[in-house]
Amino acid sequence: MSYLALARKWRPKNFTELAGQEHVMRALVNALQTGRVHHAFLFTGTRGVGKTTIARILAKSLNCETGMTPTPCGVCDACREIDEGRFVDLIEVDAASRTKVDDTRELLDNVQYAPARGRYKVYLIDEVHMLSTHSFNALLKTLEEPPPHVKFLLATTDPQKLPVTVLSRCLQFNLKRFPAGLIFKRLSEIAKAEGIDYETDALRLVARAAEGSMRDALSLLDQVIAFGGAKLTTEDTRTMLGTLDRSEVFQVLDALAARDARAVIECVSRLDERAPEYRDVLAELAAVLQKIALLQAVPDLQIDEAEDIERYQHLAGVLSPEDAQLFYQISIVGRRDLELAPDARAGFEMVLLRMLAFGVAAPEAALEQAPARQPAARIASVAPAKQSAPPSSSAPAEIAGASEWQTILARTNLQGMAKQLASHCAFGGRQGARVHLRLDPEGEHFRTQAIEEKLAQALSSYYGEPVRLEITVDEVVDTLARQQKAAAQERMQQAKTSIENDPNVRAMRDIFGATVQPESVRPVDNS
Repeated sequence: MSYLALARKWRPKNFTELAGQEHVMRALVNALQTGRVHHAFLFTGTRGVGKTTIARILAKSLNCETGMTPTPCGVCDACREIDEGRFVDLIEVDAASRTKVDDTRELLDNVQYAPARGRYKVYLIDEVHMLSTHSFNALLKTLEEPPPHVKFLLATTDPQKLPVTVLSRCLQFNLKRFPAGLIFKRLSEIAKAEGIDYETDALRLVARAAEGSMRDALSLLDQVIAFGGAKLTTEDTRTMLGTLDRSEVFQVLDALAARDARAVIECVSRLDERAPEYRDVLAELAAVLQKIALLQAVPDLQIDEAEDIERYQHLAGVLSPEDAQLFYQISIVGRRDLELAPDARAGFEMVLLRMLAFGVAAPEAALEQAPARQPAARIASVAPAKQSAPPSSSAPAEIAGASEWQTILARTNLQGMAKQLASHCAFGGRQGARVHLRLDPEGEHFRTQAIEEKLAQALSSYYGEPVRLEITVDEVVDTLARQQKAAAQERMQQAKTSIENDPNVRAMRDIFGATVQPESVRPVDNS
């Protein structure tokens, strides 16, 4: 027996097997149950989201020998013949290959005749937007006043090309792209049913590469199986798909967050060993930054299950929202301009260096972790050789020893948003298993159940026994976050004062009328 492609073998046969298009399924099921089935349906959406699949299920529901029903039996002659593509009263037409008006007229000449076997004669016209203007005119009258035994099911990826007169005569359903998490779940079910040995991350790569198309996902899965043989490994899947390891994108963002130019260039060197398409790397970078921005705006947002949640949460904590937005914009603009660069790698490096050059100051959570920056940073063109600023590590060190709470924070390895929540709190004392914290209103947006649980776990590890958190909001709390912010502002003011008093800057002002852009000044760490 010849091999049947997974996309055909696992095509849903009824509405209960259909996933991800509940809004369409609900409308069709209600119409079938009440007998109020319109004569013309238009299914729109990108490739592989189920347009023709839903149309065939609807054709079965209309012609099942058990009666018109939203749950066709699947075993009667009509159901089996529709599944096998040989039901005489289901006329499937590829409009892309039959665009001429004569083809349409020939098709419609048989509309007036009653169905040969079924309850309804169903016309399934795929890619209907490819019909010519004359063909649409020929179809229009029939769509407006069809015989009672005829149903039209139209499918298209480009509904904007359909005449308004056709759209107004159809019930239109827009099918959504499938989320990567839903595709991953479906691929896992199919792989288990097929007895395929696989690594979870391999299926996640396939789910992301499908870009919302279930059919593409199953076709890619077939391709990966052929490439990898007995077992689907992450490495084989990445090689076959030509996709980037997302951990490498995370490493680039870690280096950008730390303002470490050397680490950024080292990341590019490692990337270049794989000879990637740098346009795709920038697209992946933009996709990660978009997720980070979402988490920063809504910290408890549940992003796709096929994503590395912990890494996203960490980066959402160490990157400022301003940098996330700026880096995203630079990524998509850099992707557009990459073909103008002397070579792809040089263009990619310049995009990353542009992020370093124009990024805003790192947030407090990143200041502690940022390695010493080279003096030739943001203000090298105007900074005097002897300029210095207080080392960024000294303020956190002094703050950490100022109170019991700051000592606790120094000894717990908190990261991401849990660290942000803790830094916006002051210690209110411990009584038995209860730890009381006072929360600065500025940090209230970090307070979610999941983040509180992480903080409680860290404190339980510190005390060596389970503890319970009680957090109250306090308007007058002097927190580590506020102290860090004040220290950062003081360093910034010192840097500005140093620039203003620098004799070189004064000379350039007097001779050339130069001005210092305030937003370009950054404190330099010479430690």
